[in-house]
Amino acid sequence: MDIISQLQEQVNTIAAITFNAFGTLQRDAPPVQLSPNYPEPPATTTAVDEATPFPEQPKQLSAGLVKAAKQFDALVAALPLSEGGEEAQLTRIAQLQVENDLVGQELQKQLEAAEKELKQVQELFGQAADSCLNMKKPE
Repeated sequence: MDIISQLQEQVNTIAAITFNAFGTLQRDAPPVQLSPNYPEPPATTTAVDEATPFPEQPKQLSAGLVKAAKQFDALVAALPLSEGGEEAQLTRIAQLQVENDLVGQELQKQLEAAEKELKQVQELFGQAADSCLNMKKPE
């Protein structure tokens, strides 16, 4: 897998971890009174997976997110550096564009030759089919 695909996969992983972290915190966080002007929130009665106590969940979720972010940073650091700066990149792009145009012209010529050959084959097939249909059975 190339480095860009790995970066995309890591971004997806970070997004999934973040999504799951926010969802878990939203689901499991105890209610909190926002202001003394509001009544005390009711106690939660939903069943929560007690495998990990709530105070530990944010720590585990944030640790997973930090680990994924560090992996992303390592992948970014592994990207090759551009040599020669912006002008060298623009020159290389221009060279590649010229090469692309030449290859495109060659492909166009090959396409035209193939279309011409296809017409010839279709004409010969038509002649052969006409010949077969016009043949009489021997008596």
